[in-house]
Amino acid sequence: MDASSLKHIAFSFTLDQPYLSTFLLALGSISVARVIYQTLTVLLQTFVLPGTNLKRFGAKKGAWAVVTGSTDGIGKEFSFQLAKAGFNVFLVARNKDLLASTAAEIEQKYKVSTATHAIDFSKANVAAYDALGATFTGLDVGVLVNNVGKSHAIPAYFIDTPNDEITDIVTINVNATLRVTYAVLPGMVQRKRGLILNVGSFAGAIPSPMLATYSGTKAFLATFTSALAEEVRKDNITVEHLNTYFVVSKLSKIRKSSALIPQPGPYVRSVLSKIGLACGAGFSGRPDTSTPFWSHALLDYAMTLIGAPSLFISYTHGLHKDIRRRALKKAAREAKAE
Repeated sequence: MDASSLKHIAFSFTLDQPYLSTFLLALGSISVARVIYQTLTVLLQTFVLPGTNLKRFGAKKGAWAVVTGSTDGIGKEFSFQLAKAGFNVFLVARNKDLLASTAAEIEQKYKVSTATHAIDFSKANVAAYDALGATFTGLDVGVLVNNVGKSHAIPAYFIDTPNDEITDIVTINVNATLRVTYAVLPGMVQRKRGLILNVGSFAGAIPSPMLATYSGTKAFLATFTSALAEEVRKDNITVEHLNTYFVVSKLSKIRKSSALIPQPGPYVRSVLSKIGLACGAGFSGRPDTSTPFWSHALLDYAMTLIGAPSLFISYTHGLHKDIRRRALKKAAREAKAE
């Protein structure tokens, strides 16, 4: 059958099935319009629209911001930027000396009040959490940043992961978030005001082979956030899960920034300027998740459009195998040099 015959058949089919042709055309147009709408929404939220003003949560009104893992990296940057925004800052971390020096620096620079509490989240028991909760008594806590977290020393298959590392990751990433939130939330509900930010990871959205335990805890964080956010929405409390790609920090073990890997400062500024906006996570099917940093947002949205999660899982597996190989070679060189 030649080309002209095929064209004739197609034309005849169109004439014979006008309603079907119209339906298919409309369906295609709706699909295109939907993608255009989604793309414009992501771009507007990421680059143009402002998020909720922090004054809604008590900035410059005497309210406190509680930050866990607050003496380094993203947590330290949250502490400084929330102080700059007008919050008193309650620093929670393990090292007493670093807590004291960070608090003194914040007070000197921003003229706000600070408080500190030392706790080792990997070893904290009921008594330790009760003691932490008691320190919040009487404080007007407007913001909680659940930032403390732990990842694997290097990528490893689950059966090769040390048991104490697995225990620490679950204890810190899951239990600490639950217990600190449980201590702070009742006051927010009573005051009918509050913001809870749970610092997550792309590893929670894309299952990450060779970081299986860490990836699972971050997936928990996204689900917990969505459930809690719906519970307390009636109390005027915002609960937001921050879907985060790599940021320069000790946790990521990355020292050099790039367009996709920002320093903590720009990353935290993007978070605090986009509260309440989903940005790149807007159409990913993850309620109350935000991907606010511009390059992370574009990557998240592109992954949503592409779909095919198995493709990203396979890519991540290969990436982690390469990271492990290089880490082991480096360790061997250092051992030989000694």
